[in-house]
Amino acid sequence: MFKLFKKTSETDKLHAKYKSLMEKWHKLSSINRSESDKIYAEAEAVLVRIENLKK
Repeated sequence: MFKLFKKTSETDKLHAKYKSLMEKWHKLSSINRSESDKIYAEAEAVLVRIENLKK
């Protein structure tokens, strides 16, 4: 309720995107391997951005 006026930081947004990409990757890993590899690469790029923002 009190998060109504709190702005989310860029790292919080990236963490949420990373989490959703990893969930999607896990689901696709048993169905479509090539598509899951693309999703995993995208998730790794997001993780690199998160690490760069922490520095």
